[in-house]
Amino acid sequence: MKQNQFSPEQILAILHQAETGEQTIQAVCRQHGLTETTFYRWRKKYAGMSVPEAQRLKELEKENARLKRLLAERDLALDALQEYLAKK
Repeated sequence: MKQNQFSPEQILAILHQAETGEQTIQAVCRQHGLTETTFYRWRKKYAGMSVPEAQRLKELEKENARLKRLLAERDLALDALQEYLAKK
């Protein structure tokens, strides 16, 4: 999966640039090399957020992904242990 090339600060700056109305959304997307779909997805996700809130959201998403991996690893270990005990 491709990593995001924009930081939360950059995303909020792009959204703010489009909100000012100086340029159309298409022009802002073209300038930053992203699709309108991405822009609207960002707008839905980051609408009304400040930079610290967006950074905290990213941190929480990373932590959630880490915890999901740990849970999956634990479930695999439990399945392996149950299979081993069932064979005995």
